[in-house]
Amino acid sequence: MYRERIRIRLEGYDHEVLDRTAAEIVQTARETNAEVRGPIPLPTRIERYTVLRSPHIDRESREQFEIRTHKRLIDILRPTQKTIEALNKGLSLPPGVDVKIRVLSGR
Repeated sequence: MYRERIRIRLEGYDHEVLDRTAAEIVQTARETNAEVRGPIPLPTRIERYTVLRSPHIDRESREQFEIRTHKRLIDILRPTQKTIEALNKGLSLPPGVDVKIRVLSGR
């Protein structure tokens, strides 16, 4: 059996905006009778940066900053032409959300 699926990977710094966008994608896909898996939360990437508080002495006084990148994965199984058109036209992404779309086909 020949199977095709669309894999959508969302990344963003704000998890609430990311979850809203994922829910919108899932709703759009389900309205076109496509089978949807997800949104699946992937591990959050945390980047930490440590800087000195003082420009001169006192090396023990430091401050830490971090950037959290949240990720979600959505699989659309057996997409129809309506699904692809709806995702292309009706989807408006908020700023701060990065989307990567891959079409996977296999047996």
